[in-house]
Amino acid sequence: MATQRKWLAWRAAVFLAALAPLIFWGWQVANNAAGPEPGRYLLLNIGIGGLWLLLLTLSLTPLTKLTSWKGFALIRRQLGLWTLAYATLHLLSYALFILGLNWALLGSEIVKRPYIIVGMIALIGLAVLGATSNKWSMRRLGKRWKSLHKFSYAILGLVLLHFFWVVRADMGEWAMYAVIGALVMATRLPPVSRSLPKLRYQLSRS
Repeated sequence: MATQRKWLAWRAAVFLAALAPLIFWGWQVANNAAGPEPGRYLLLNIGIGGLWLLLLTLSLTPLTKLTSWKGFALIRRQLGLWTLAYATLHLLSYALFILGLNWALLGSEIVKRPYIIVGMIALIGLAVLGATSNKWSMRRLGKRWKSLHKFSYAILGLVLLHFFWVVRADMGEWAMYAVIGALVMATRLPPVSRSLPKLRYQLSRS
């Protein structure tokens, strides 16, 4: 019972941590502290928040192998769904504050900003992974479930490409996310993946 309460508290803490930025950004906008373009402020911050959540989600598997701590595995689905939620809010912010819900503008926007298509593909991919992140889908898909969810790394590549197009004038921040993403992807390489439990053992002996 005590263990169950501990994991419940851990999941609740993760939930609050993921929710907190949204509350803060909303508070900033409500108090006129989000600059001259609060809509763009929300659009950019929610997008970057979604990228961070995606990176954190993908880092949980290597962290589990490195530490053998069950807590990382317990929140993988939760963070994945939060990533989808942020991505959806990012799209809604674009539709509301940039398009003004005028969908007739979308065609010309795509021509001027092709990164919109890349972002939409990434969002569709996240939606598919979110819809299949349950036990019923795991049983239904069998071995194909793992193959499907490996596409999360391709989605990370699309998100980084989307962000690259958005911030071409300032590559420093993008480079930071790209390096972190490359490191996370590198942990999936078989030699690196196999070495993580060995590294955990060596660290425990030191």
